[in-house]
Amino acid sequence: MWRLAGPMIVSNISIALLGLVDTAVVGHLGQPYYLGGIAIGAIIFDFIYWGMGFLRMSTTGLTAQIHGQANNKANNQDDNTACRTILAQSLITAFLIAMIVLIFQKHIADLALWLLEGSEEVTFYARTYFEWSIWGAPAVLSLLVMTGWFLGMQNAKATLIVAVTVNIINVVLDFVFVFGLDMDVRGVALASVISLYIGVFVAIFLVARELRINPGEWLIADILHMQRLKEILALNQDIFIRTICLIFVFAFFTRQGAKQGDVILAANAILLNFQALMALGLDGFANATEALVGKAVGAKNRKVFVDSVKTATFWSFVVAISFALIFALVGKSMINILTDILSIRAEAYQYLPWMILSPIVAVWCFLLDGIFIGATRAKEMRNSMLISTFLIFLPAWYVFQGYGNHGLWLAFIVFFVARGLTLAYASLRIERDGGFIPIKY
Repeated sequence: MWRLAGPMIVSNISIALLGLVDTAVVGHLGQPYYLGGIAIGAIIFDFIYWGMGFLRMSTTGLTAQIHGQANNKANNQDDNTACRTILAQSLITAFLIAMIVLIFQKHIADLALWLLEGSEEVTFYARTYFEWSIWGAPAVLSLLVMTGWFLGMQNAKATLIVAVTVNIINVVLDFVFVFGLDMDVRGVALASVISLYIGVFVAIFLVARELRINPGEWLIADILHMQRLKEILALNQDIFIRTICLIFVFAFFTRQGAKQGDVILAANAILLNFQALMALGLDGFANATEALVGKAVGAKNRKVFVDSVKTATFWSFVVAISFALIFALVGKSMINILTDILSIRAEAYQYLPWMILSPIVAVWCFLLDGIFIGATRAKEMRNSMLISTFLIFLPAWYVFQGYGNHGLWLAFIVFFVARGLTLAYASLRIERDGGFIPIKY
């Protein structure tokens, strides 16, 4: 578990720290609308990139299951070939989606900015950030696929190398472009794009090394096999719907904050960076669970499945408590580092208690996501997210909206509780009906 989770935690936290650095850089430019512009722009890219998260998730689950089957065979060249096929199909899908995004980028920006309703200044800087950052789309989607493939091959170290490389370069370029060349949000965007393409070259090198270790063939007929492509797309469709619902919640949250003014929007943006730090840290165990559960399902080994889930549950809870303690003890100091604007600091202090509570209630849905992704049970994930979004979160916001931003945060917390409960119910039902991996008598 730790061999996979350790590198993923470091990798994921480095991504979250990058978000904190971006926020800190623009948070010291003197005006809240810079932070607001980054917050709105980030939500647009969340829709695009998180929405394409199925590229990583499905690649991880399918590759891990084939990798598990290979461990049961003396000659696993056919399974290595199948792993190549999944990688190629996913990369082709990623490239096509990236091209569509680039072609329709202006329409995407216009629609998103209209829906999110920022102030005139916030909208201007959000559009600027979007127009510069969007050219990183092919790199981001390719990295999603290769990260998922590495996880499925049980090679978390490769994802760590890629993530750390990208983020170190990004941080250095942030300071060069923003403070050295006075490029404001354009500098943050350009730093991101350059570092992402460097990351793609590093990932390609690591993929080539992994392929040499696991010899197989590239079969064009298999890669372009329509039935297999349809099966992958069907799995991706359910994960896509699930992810779009998740992004909708974050977009709705940001929009409601923007309606309360630039200061509230900026304060929420800072706290959502804390949320991202926590989520990506907990995702390390979820990612490890995906890989181990997928391998156990492929090998039809229930003992490995049960042991993996037990271990992930224990350590996920330990890490969640640790995040809650960190936010409680040094949360205000973290806010102060991210911005020197006193009005934003004061607002962020008010809502910090919600972030202290968040890891404890959110840990369960992250853990269960990992189990369902590894087992490629996307339908249950989709249904859970639809219920949590439209039957729980939106009604909760409607009931609590009279409490202002506190009501918005309360509805956000209720959303995570609902996700955990609905996924737990789905897993109990699966186990009752035979189990993720049936018990052998």
